Amino acid sequence: MAADEPNKVESQSPSERPPLPAADSMEERTKDVAEEKSIIPLTPPEVKPADDSKALATIESFGMIETHEKAEEKEKDSEGSINRDAVLARVATEKRLSLIKAWEESEKSKAENRAHKKLSAIGSWENSNKAAVEAELKQIEEKLEKKKAEYIEKMKNKIALIHKSAEEKKADIEAKRGEEKIKAEEIAAKYRSTGTAPKKILGCF
Repeated sequence: MAADEPNKVESQSPSERPPLPAADSMEERTKDVAEEKSIIPLTPPEVKPADDSKALATIESFGMIETHEKAEEKEKDSEGSINRDAVLARVATEKRLSLIKAWEESEKSKAENRAHKKLSAIGSWENSNKAAVEAELKQIEEKLEKKKAEYIEKMKNKIALIHKSAEEKKADIEAKRGEEKIKAEEIAAKYRSTGTAPKKILGCF
């Protein structure tokens, strides 16, 4: 704020400036005048114009150098842009190829997983059906074995009955033979005691 006050004082005309108080001393007035002089800006020294022909030659030579530098920069920029475009194109191609390869691997993996699942399902279906058929065959075999045992038992019983019947018939025949032998002995003894001969035997001769 103190720096703004001298500017205000400088911008005011002598009529607008407030009058100094009468009680101020001479020393204070001298100090105010010195401050006002210090505020007045100094005008810059006049610059002498240089020679126009030299200035034009310098500008032209500077312009040529600048034009040459700009041309070199444009060439470098064009070369750099071409190289950059080639690098970007190669990077894009590599990225596309890597994406294609990743997609291919993913599809192959999916196909492998699908085939593995289907093969596993077929294998489990085959095993379960085989187990069911084998269980049914085992049941049939058990039934057949049971029936076979029953038939064998029946056949054995029949054989036993036949053997029993044969033995009974043999016993009857043996008994009759014994009886007939005894009877023949008794008749022979009778014939001996009576002194007669049996008629049937004579008739046979």
